[in-house]
Amino acid sequence: MKAADSPFQQLVRRLRQMEIRILKAVDAQLQGNFHSVFKGTGLEFDDVRLYQYGDEVRAIDWAVSSKGHGTFVKTYKEEREQQVLLLLDVSASQQVGAAGRRKLDVAREICGVLALAAARQDAQLGLLAFSDQKELYLAPGKGTNHAYSLIKRLFALEPHSRQTAVAAGIKQALGLLKRRTIVLLISDFIDAEYERELTMLARKHDLVVMQLLDQREREFPPLGIIPLHDQESGRTVWVNTSSASFRASYRATYEQNREQIGQICRRHRTEYLSIATDTDFIPQLVNLFRRRNQRGSRG
Repeated sequence: MKAADSPFQQLVRRLRQMEIRILKAVDAQLQGNFHSVFKGTGLEFDDVRLYQYGDEVRAIDWAVSSKGHGTFVKTYKEEREQQVLLLLDVSASQQVGAAGRRKLDVAREICGVLALAAARQDAQLGLLAFSDQKELYLAPGKGTNHAYSLIKRLFALEPHSRQTAVAAGIKQALGLLKRRTIVLLISDFIDAEYERELTMLARKHDLVVMQLLDQREREFPPLGIIPLHDQESGRTVWVNTSSASFRASYRATYEQNREQIGQICRRHRTEYLSIATDTDFIPQLVNLFRRRNQRGSRG
């Protein structure tokens, strides 16, 4: 008799099926011109050549030109080897959601699918999970073993802190990244005062923002007067969940949170995905990668 697969093997098989759905869908939409779900927009230095009429002054390599053999400009090529960082919020607010479909469950699945896709496409992929502190960091690496290690450690992770600090998580990433990187920032963004750091990340790197949302944060069920426990502060307060004022305030907070991060991303022309826990996120990832590949082929 064949031995039953371990829970980890079952998890990897499920993630593989999601990955194959992404690759097939994007490949079909691009009529075979699909190169990588991690196609970047960055350029790397290639060589120098003599200045020609019409070249931009800012492209001049002054160090080479100063040697007295003519004026030279730098030439660039598209980065061949992409480096990818999954920047994941694992604070307590990510625990909201139905069993098995919490925001954190969905985030882990997204990271797992991307790790397998990176291994298949020979991209360097790392992970930084944060709360209000560094919870787990895996340096960018390649290959199937690296992907399996990342998935195993991410799904086993039990965060030490329940607090959120998106700005601090971004600062940690900025300190770790030494070259231009595709950064996928995954959070529910239930936080404040992170725009400055997000702006720095968007300027220095190729940023994709994914906001996780759960329906029960939008429409709280009218259960009357009940105790509500704040996951991050640990405080419990009694509220009347059936009152019109509570429900209006609750809904307004949800919408304000969602609109805030959307506005920031539009302002900085950063790719933004809003992912609900009760929906299939694969079509959204397919559209994301299709847009990135088409943008790259036009460039």
